[in-house]
Amino acid sequence: MNAPSESTTTSSAITIDPAATPPAQARAPRAWLRPVLLTVAALAVASWLAHFLFRAYHYEETDDAYVIGHLHQISPQVEGQVKEVLVADNQNVRAGDVLLRLDPLGFEIARQKAQAGLAQARAQETQALAAARQTEAQIAEAQARVVQAEAQLKQTAAQLELARLTLGRQEQLATHDGASTQADLDNARSVFSTAQAAHAANQANLVAAQAGVGSAQAAQASARAQALAASASVTVLEAALRDAERKLSYATLTAPAAGRIGNKAVETGNYVIAGQLLLALAEPDIWVVANFKETQLPRIRPGQDVKLNVDALPGQTLHGTVDSVAPASGAQFALLPPDNATGNFNKVVQRVPVKIVLDDASRSALGERLRQGLSVIVSVRIR
Repeated sequence: MNAPSESTTTSSAITIDPAATPPAQARAPRAWLRPVLLTVAALAVASWLAHFLFRAYHYEETDDAYVIGHLHQISPQVEGQVKEVLVADNQNVRAGDVLLRLDPLGFEIARQKAQAGLAQARAQETQALAAARQTEAQIAEAQARVVQAEAQLKQTAAQLELARLTLGRQEQLATHDGASTQADLDNARSVFSTAQAAHAANQANLVAAQAGVGSAQAAQASARAQALAASASVTVLEAALRDAERKLSYATLTAPAAGRIGNKAVETGNYVIAGQLLLALAEPDIWVVANFKETQLPRIRPGQDVKLNVDALPGQTLHGTVDSVAPASGAQFALLPPDNATGNFNKVVQRVPVKIVLDDASRSALGERLRQGLSVIVSVRIR
């Protein structure tokens, strides 16, 4: 068998695929592209870092911010069946517009009963006052009878005194001088007895007249008490009538302010109770509440300019000013404020609400597109 030649072995050992080795022209672009990319990346990082430092020096920012406004929860003050619903979800209403009506029949009946009771009480009051005035006349009459009885008593007292003196003289004349006849003595005794009887009768009349005055005064006190009771009943029934009218007015629910209806949860025919939430009314006047960290507060004060970016309005930048800072952190206004005096303590950076009002240009441009509860990114210019 013949061995292969040396030239053949060497040729097969150094054979190389031309496609495996790129030409010098293909390697040339990679040589300058990498430095360019690194330079661009470095410039981008430097630009971002410069922008970050600029904003960190001139602005205090937070994304814990929301659009806030006046939100009225509409609920009835009386219970009843819904007779008519006059609004729909997302409908604009004006202040005083009727939102819904409850069935007023029960309230109207209650008002009529209160009116009838009040009329009856007023009639009783008038009657009691008339009786009181009548007793005043009776007292005056009884007092006049007392005066008359006293005058008659004085008269009979004088007559009795004269009759006693006359009888004494007649008895003296008849006993000592004999100048008086028995007939004169008997007549004097008869006159004296008559005067005594008349005087006793007038004394009894005076007592009776005085008792009549006391009876009339008692009747007057009773009549006045009845008049006071009737007046109190009138006052109570007037209050009952006002309450019935108030409840009747509550059967019609009106808008407390201008705004837009939302969260409607009532339909015609529903039976509702007092305090039940039926719908909400959002006023168009809105503002932003941003919850800044307590470490950011030293550089925030009222009157500073603010940039606002709403998540629901990409590409739109609103402007406003810092209106005020809350008097306490948000945790203090929570339903259950934290009590750090007990248990283990972990320090947590607190957030304090800051109220921000929009400027007129932002309100006119995008006010209708803002909704309460939307998330906002707030940037307060501090320098």
